[in-house]
Amino acid sequence: DASDEARSRRPQAGDQFAVVSGDGPVKLIKPDDIKLNAQQILVWPYDPEKKIPLNGSRLNQLLLIRLDPTILSDTEKPRAADGIVAYSAVCTHAGCDVAAWMPKEQLLLCPCHGSEYDPKDGGKAVFGPAPRSLASVPLKISDGVLAAAGGFIGRVGIAPMT
Repeated sequence: DASDEARSRRPQAGDQFAVVSGDGPVKLIKPDDIKLNAQQILVWPYDPEKKIPLNGSRLNQLLLIRLDPTILSDTEKPRAADGIVAYSAVCTHAGCDVAAWMPKEQLLLCPCHGSEYDPKDGGKAVFGPAPRSLASVPLKISDGVLAAAGGFIGRVGIAPMT
């Protein structure tokens, strides 16, 4: 059905972000909802024209986190919006959700096998079995709304077995 297909498309420039819980209401995320150095927020891209979350594929789930913009790498700075960065929430090792935050180390953690990722430096895998960085989505703030500035940078999901 066309609705399922629309919900499965990958994020693209202009998409907003939403928290979707079951059949409950969609809550659009504003930049102020994301607090500095707080636990990441799991979100879905949201098509503002069709008014639908792009939650038809698990690979679209993203995490948003706000960091001090001065500590972002030169690669990450242009992808961030007011210190907010967006990465795929799917671990590149076994596909679990990257659902934990290590505030002291400022690293994202996949609790399944302990892979750690550095959101300050392109989502680089810095510890554990993850073979590569998390895919990122560049961000912008337009008319006070957090939006994607483009689609995924990097490969989403697990590495194929060789």
